[in-house]
Amino acid sequence: MKFGSMIKDVLSSLFKRPATEKYPAERRPAPPRLRGKLVWNPEKCTGCQLCVKDCPANAIELITIDKVAKRFVMKYHIGRCTFCDQCVVNCRFKCLDLSSEEWELAALSAEPLTVYYGRDEDIRFLLEKAALPGAEETPCEPS
Repeated sequence: MKFGSMIKDVLSSLFKRPATEKYPAERRPAPPRLRGKLVWNPEKCTGCQLCVKDCPANAIELITIDKVAKRFVMKYHIGRCTFCDQCVVNCRFKCLDLSSEEWELAALSAEPLTVYYGRDEDIRFLLEKAALPGAEETPCEPS
């Protein structure tokens, strides 16, 4: 590249506005079809586990607490998810959706990248049972 053409480019770029946005200081609304964090509606879920089978990244685990009472806990690994929407498309009961509001998912540690969905008492039961020595990671039925 010749020096003269480079000077011309430098001088012309001095009078142009920057092409970058001032994010996060200035935020724009997210596009409506943006694929963000997975949202689960446990009232509609029947525990068929089709979402688990269709997830190519193994980002979803559906843990059955009591199938008759429809008590499930969904363990969602955000760090594994590719946001492909395969689980949402194949859910027959429309209990899954990818949120267009929750898309800023960066974290400094891996701890917040695992989300538990379900009733609070079911999640508490699952975490207490998993904390016991010699316990399996995915308990099936309460004792």
